[in-house]
Parts: sequence; C-alpha cells; structure tokens
Amino acid sequence: MFTLLKTENSARRGQFETVHGTIQTPVFMNVGTSAAIKGGISSIDLANDLKTQVELCNTYHLHVRPGDDVICKMGGLHKFMNWHKPILTDSGGFQVFSLAKLRKIKEEGVTFNSHVDGKRIFMGPEESMQIQSHLASTIAMAFDECVENPAPYEYAKASCERTTRWLIRCKNEMARLNSLPETINRHQMLFGINQGCTYDDLRIEHIKAIRELDLDGYAIGGLAVGEPTEVMYHVIEQVEPFMPKDKPRYLMGVGTPSNIIEAVARGIDFFDCVMPSRNARHGSVFTWNGMMHIPNKCYELDPRPLDPECDCQTCRNFSRSYIRHLFKSGEQLAGRLTVQHNLYFYNTLTERIREALDEGRFEEFRARYSSLLASKLED
Repeated sequence: MFTLLKTENSARRGQFETVHGTIQTPVFMNVGTSAAIKGGISSIDLANDLKTQVELCNTYHLHVRPGDDVICKMGGLHKFMNWHKPILTDSGGFQVFSLAKLRKIKEEGVTFNSHVDGKRIFMGPEESMQIQSHLASTIAMAFDECVENPAPYEYAKASCERTTRWLIRCKNEMARLNSLPETINRHQMLFGINQGCTYDDLRIEHIKAIRELDLDGYAIGGLAVGEPTEVMYHVIEQVEPFMPKDKPRYLMGVGTPSNIIEAVARGIDFFDCVMPSRNARHGSVFTWNGMMHIPNKCYELDPRPLDPECDCQTCRNFSRSYIRHLFKSGEQLAGRLTVQHNLYFYNTLTERIREALDEGRFEEFRARYSSLLASKLED
C-alpha cells in the first residue's frame, strides 16, 4: 500500500494507495471536523481549486451530530459530503478527553457527557471502530487515551499499556466489521497511535509494541498540545528510528508551515491541523515571505494580492485592500477568501516539499523556508 519513492537524509517521499485513490506524501490533510471546512469551503472547492488530497473528519463530532447512523444510511461520508478522494477519521479520543467535562476511564472504555447536550455517551475501541465503519472513511484511527502534558510517569506508563490493549481490540473489531457484507467500505484501513507523553523510554517502548501489530500506518499523538516546539521535535527524533520504514507516519495536529518542514526532515509523511482555516477566519494569512494579519491598517490602500507569489483564486482576483474591508465590515466572504488562500498555501507547501524531494534539494528548500515562513511579513 505504501511505496517509499525517495529519501533525503530522514525526509521521505512516498505514495500511499487506498481504495479511494493514491495519496502522494508528504501530505497535509485539510480538516473538515463535521464533514465541512469552516469558512464556507465545499468539497467542490477542495477538489477543483485547492489541491486537496485528503480530508479529515472527526468521529466524535459526527457521532454526536448528525449521528453516524444517519451518515451510514446516506451511503457513508464520501456520498454524504460529495467527496470522492480519501478521508481519514480521527477516532474521537482527543475530543473525549479535551471536550468532555465529566468522564470516567475504565478498561472497557470511557463514559462521558456530550459537549452538545450533556447526554451520557460510552465509547471504547469497539464503539469507535463501529462508528468509523458507519462513516466508511478510507483510514480509521485507533481509539487511544490522550494524556495531558505533563503527566506523572506512572500514569503515562499505565495509559500507554491501556492504549496498546485498546489498539488490539480496535484491530480485531475492524477485521470483523470489514468481513460483514453490509459494511460500506470493506477496505477500511487502521492507523495506530504512539503515546507516552514526553518520556523517551515510554515513547520508544510503545512504538515497539504497536509496530508488532502490522497496521496500515502509525501516528505520533499527544504532541502539539502546548509543549515547546523543541520538545516535540525531540520526541519525533526518539520515535522515528523505531517506526516501520514501509508504513506511512502521521504527526497528529501539526502544525505551522515551519513545523511541517521540520517534521518532514525528521521522517514524517502525514499532517493535519486546524490552523490554516482557524487563523484565516481571524484574518491571519500565510505567505511565501511570512505571516500577515490582513485587518491591519497598513493594508487599507494596498492593491496587491495577499501573496504575489500565490496563484490561488483569492490571490488572482482580490486585493489586500478589499479583503481588509470585508473583515472590517463583518462580511462572511472575508473568511471564505482567506481560508481558500491558506488551504491552498498549505497544500502547495507539501507539493513543493515533494518536488524538492524528487529533485534532491529538500535541505536547500528547508534552509530557505523553515525560518522564513515562521516570520512576520515585513512590508
């Protein structure tokens, strides 16, 4: 399923074949939590204008609303949202632990209150797999326990061991579901998630344990939750040597353009983050010369596009002055135009990373852009 095409030091260029199409890696997955990108971006926009390869949707949110049974009756997520390329569904584990005010963790799973209406919900490995099977995503994520950083060592160790036991149950349940004739996507794949907080030995021990399960891919979870960037990079460097070379690697919830470049340099293939769409809706824009905040006064009479180096629909058709006006006027179009630009930028970033790897100049690309893209635009 995964073919490693080229490497440059630890950076990897590959392709991942799925039932819904081949994914070129490294890849950024656009986050449509509730089967939609916030900012008024449709699946048609993603497919035709924004270079999107994979969309990410969330198991927990779709289970709560409209209900995975509704989506199943509508033929699965692909038909429901009219998106025909790959979809990855997050297991819901992160949301259970981050949104639920009241929760009780047992070996069977987690009982918690819905953040929408307070209704009591139980979710364990089997339930997460069943919901994701109803959604019929291309790739399902295993149900894991997300532990806050920092966490006591003994708790983090026990959590890793529980996550491994849960992963075995996820794998067994997915095999059962994929064998059923009524299952919409009987080729659904499973990615396991490495945990262990910021403890090197727990991270290494856990990846060694879960790689033995021969899953379709492996993710590093529990990072990008407030720890220093250098700590995140350190954890990747500890885990990467023990990750299977012939399976895709996914760094969950990351991140900035610079984070992506640096994580690619450390051997990561898949990324997702709400940052490009969330920041865009508040007027923060990524460009090839740094970040800008378009509502600033200095753009009031600026006739240039958001980024003169960008050929997205927004940059081809609208000025900084006009988009600033939209934000100041509270027009919804402001968010749509900036979200379009930021998603296009992120997808172009990974496209250029792939091109650089193909041509053996990734380190040159990294040296030019890693710091630049994290800087504030000066003009």
